[in-house]
Amino acid sequence: MWRNGFLASTALLAAGLLVGCGGKPKTDEPVAPTPVEAARVAAPGGSGAVTGAGTLERRREMALSFRIPGVLTALRVEAGDRVQAGQAIAAIDPAGVDARQQQTAADLERARRDVERDKALFDKGYVSRQRIDDRTSALKAAQAAYDAARFDRRWASLVSPVSGVVLERRAQAGEVVAAGQVVARVADLSSPLVLRLPLAARDAARIRVGDTAQVTVEDLGGQALNGRVTRVGEAADTRTGAILVEIELSAPPPNLRSGQVAHAALQVRAAPGATTGYARIPAEAVLEAAGQRAFVYRFDGGKARRTAVSFGGFDGDDALVAGLPGGTQVITAGAGFVADGEAVRVIDPTRLGR
Repeated sequence: MWRNGFLASTALLAAGLLVGCGGKPKTDEPVAPTPVEAARVAAPGGSGAVTGAGTLERRREMALSFRIPGVLTALRVEAGDRVQAGQAIAAIDPAGVDARQQQTAADLERARRDVERDKALFDKGYVSRQRIDDRTSALKAAQAAYDAARFDRRWASLVSPVSGVVLERRAQAGEVVAAGQVVARVADLSSPLVLRLPLAARDAARIRVGDTAQVTVEDLGGQALNGRVTRVGEAADTRTGAILVEIELSAPPPNLRSGQVAHAALQVRAAPGATTGYARIPAEAVLEAAGQRAFVYRFDGGKARRTAVSFGGFDGDDALVAGLPGGTQVITAGAGFVADGEAVRVIDPTRLGR
């Protein structure tokens, strides 16, 4: 009897502890919406958008170097300096090329004397025609060596080929520079400012010369600039596989500089062979794709709505789907962790961690 009463008291005490410690779940607390990311579906059609980032450059930018090696005796410009066409900007010690020019001049003079002397002897019958031919060939070789030495002497001084600005200085006076070693880079300010945009081959195939582009530079506070495609590369980069697309800016602001990073958005036509009637959405938004049928979650009034779509396959990072009105938001990141009808909240991933 005592044992039964003890057990009953223990059970009542345990029940009281559970209630006091919150063991009973509270059903009246609202559940916070699940955070997800979403993308808006563009209306199906023959066009789309291609975006990318690249570097702004002047169309004519030159790396200046000496044709011959030597000791750099002067480099008269700094990065940012304005230069004029024909202005001397660097020089190397000419002692070596001067000595070579003097040597070749002496060789040329001796070869001329040999030809004149042997011609006189040939007229008297003392030397053969072959001797005259050999002397003539030696004279031509001496003349060529002298001309080359004189040409090299001109390269002891480096001049700017254009009027523009010095982008970079890569050497200092007193250094020994090799032939072809870049000592400075100069940009022709009269040439247009262009954005060189590396794009995947499937995106570059959708772009044509003359297509318009919107270019933004972060340093300008996101100001949109108008641009036009002027070149589409014919060869892919051997390391990245990217194809370079050149966009010329129209009326760029004067504070833009070569080397700044810019972003571009281009309105382009459909990819060659693309299925018509399908819209592009991020591939991560597609669930349970099988054959020509798949499912996505739409963001509809704060709820996730499971929706069937026609599936046209994957194209790179995109999926081709039909059956969604233009402007529909589909859940991308987090789509695999929500249920039909669940409350969700669309977040901006760029603001995370701020």
